[in-house]
Amino acid sequence: MKQIAQFFLAGLVLLGIVVIYDGFFILEEGTQAVITQFGAPVGSPVTTAGLHLKLPFVQQVNLFDKKIQIWDGEPNQIPTGDKTYVYLDVTARWRITDALKYMQAVKTETMAQSMLDDIIDGTVRDMVNKNDLIEIIRSSDWSEETMAATNKSPGATPKQGRDLITNKIIETAAKSTLQYGIELIDVMLKRVNYIESVRLKVYDRMISERKRIAAEKRSTGEGKKAAILGTVDRELKVINSTAKRDSIGIQGKADAEASKIFGDAYSQDPEFYAFTKTLESYQEIIGNKTSLVLSSDSDIFQYLKSVDGKR
Repeated sequence: MKQIAQFFLAGLVLLGIVVIYDGFFILEEGTQAVITQFGAPVGSPVTTAGLHLKLPFVQQVNLFDKKIQIWDGEPNQIPTGDKTYVYLDVTARWRITDALKYMQAVKTETMAQSMLDDIIDGTVRDMVNKNDLIEIIRSSDWSEETMAATNKSPGATPKQGRDLITNKIIETAAKSTLQYGIELIDVMLKRVNYIESVRLKVYDRMISERKRIAAEKRSTGEGKKAAILGTVDRELKVINSTAKRDSIGIQGKADAEASKIFGDAYSQDPEFYAFTKTLESYQEIIGNKTSLVLSSDSDIFQYLKSVDGKR
């Protein structure tokens, strides 16, 4: 009898340990819990981290994440309002704000991601369909000056721009996610690109534009080159003309001064001047193998005959 009592007491202790162990649960930071009893939720979701009570065995703890989670959609080709297809890659951030609604409507993260696929993809497609291409690819804060620097075509300034359209996507999609206990924090267009056929046309247009700019630059350069060469040629002619004029003036002054010197020398001693000129003519007339036949009345013969320079 005593042995049975001991077994019974040990069983009660073991049962108490199990009850105590299963009657408490620790909720970690960044998580929240919904208590269910036989599959039905009991009370409000538990969102405070720490030690909490529950009925052992009959109640279960369903844990859900409180942290911000990432949704990445599949890249899609979507037509814009002006019938141009763009390639969009969209991402979003979300979190569970009402664990009870989330468990009742979605239950698992896989289902939540699938639900977000439908809501966000549909909203993005609707917004892109309603707006032209320029609204999708350009920021809302681009001014007319910025547009003028990047695009020569008139009327290129976006009316809304990508930022305002993204805000509308968030606003519209967030209304649909609230019923699932999900708060949609933001939606971002990771990449906006043209589809292959449109991209080739854009590249051709870009190449043509660059060629036009290059031709314009070359034409401007040739014009400046011609202007510079014309200026150089004109300045060169002015320099040559001025130099020639100065040269003629200098030569004229030199000739005048030489004539004056000759005249002064002749006036001082005409006989000596005539004698030196005659000697100079000897140098020009008489060579190494030159023979002269002179008449007796020539000036040259007279100077050769005279030793003291008198006739």
